[in-house]
Amino acid sequence: MPTNSLDIRNFVPTIADGLNGDLPPMMAVRQGFPGDHVADIEAAVRDQIAQFSGLDLQGKEIAVTAGSRGIKSMAGVLRAIVAELRGMGAKPFVVPAMGSHGSGTAEGQIAVLEKLGITEATIGATVRSSMDVVELGTIEGETRVFCDKLAFQSDGIVVCNRIKAHTAFTGDYESGLVKMMVIGLGKHSGATSIHQLGFDNFHHAVPAAGKVVLANAPILFGVGLVENAYGQAAAIEGMAPNRIMERERELLIYSKTIMGRIQVDDIDVLIIDEIGKDVSGGGMDPNVTGRSALGLSIPNTPAIQRVIVRDLTKATAGSSMGLGMADFTTRRCAEKIDLGLTYTNALTALVMQPPKIPMICENDRSALAFALRTARIQHAHGARIVRIRNTKDLDTIWVSEAYRTDLAKRDDMEILGDPAPIEFDDAGNLT
Repeated sequence: MPTNSLDIRNFVPTIADGLNGDLPPMMAVRQGFPGDHVADIEAAVRDQIAQFSGLDLQGKEIAVTAGSRGIKSMAGVLRAIVAELRGMGAKPFVVPAMGSHGSGTAEGQIAVLEKLGITEATIGATVRSSMDVVELGTIEGETRVFCDKLAFQSDGIVVCNRIKAHTAFTGDYESGLVKMMVIGLGKHSGATSIHQLGFDNFHHAVPAAGKVVLANAPILFGVGLVENAYGQAAAIEGMAPNRIMERERELLIYSKTIMGRIQVDDIDVLIIDEIGKDVSGGGMDPNVTGRSALGLSIPNTPAIQRVIVRDLTKATAGSSMGLGMADFTTRRCAEKIDLGLTYTNALTALVMQPPKIPMICENDRSALAFALRTARIQHAHGARIVRIRNTKDLDTIWVSEAYRTDLAKRDDMEILGDPAPIEFDDAGNLT
């Protein structure tokens, strides 16, 4: 049990037998998403960097950024960037660009990269980590913009990141190169400074601060990656500094057209097997669930009455950010929460809803019974229930039989077998 965990003694009663009628059978369904992807990651990177072959990098030290997210293709992308820079005569090194992640320490950020498989042995360049920063300027009068000192003092910085929808704000620039320049390269100081403005101001603060970085830091070029719904690289693009703002905006729009979604509407109960920081920065992705920490209206998401979170991922290490966006959870999930880690994250990001704890149920069966009852479902057998592993792995989901007629008319969803009863083990948890 985590040091800062909950001690649950007096517990709510179970209502395992309180279901009104039998539960509906569930069907496995394969969701179809655009599957175009880059077959050879390293060759694609080489092709994109070729446009910068005229740069004189002989003997120059070049910093290459690496973030804290588990991006499937990132090690290959970084390895190719390093190899190309060496081929141009440069001396590349990797800098962690992850704001205050990794406990906000140089050693902690190296450890984060090691867990992601990003090391000197795998990438071909040393990792230099420091929390020291240089102030580059200000936005909005007094909000300071910072840059990693090691990167700033280098002869050039290659910014490399995935471009995707953010989990806490919307705008022309969400997760991507610009935010990495501002918050990732800003280290703890930069992350704290920008977060003081609140996510509701990020849509204009991030690009404004990004322009400060581009004007004052030695940005050499950027490499942006867009993933499809299967976690494959759908696009890899190199960008000169004066093209980063324009191209990232366009690639963000593209990324939103190919991301994974729940492709059914009107859900009575959504069951999420696990949430965690390794799944999404917000634990669960609001671009999938429609549940925004800021109460934003998120397009192309289903109407969901109740959300159950069954558990935390092992890799999230007790961080329960995002659990507050659910309506119900289980005892086993609650007992894994590290309150210190979760609250530190929430206070840094200045968000109050995601770290909250929803109603705790003894087991999955009780959680489902509570969810159906509070959703005012008259007959459980006809309930529209959807179950997903998490908000990242959405190629196969499970839906109740109430969707069968609608799915039969769809060519983007395939029923994988006959409906089967919802089953629980002796502890009342889903099997």
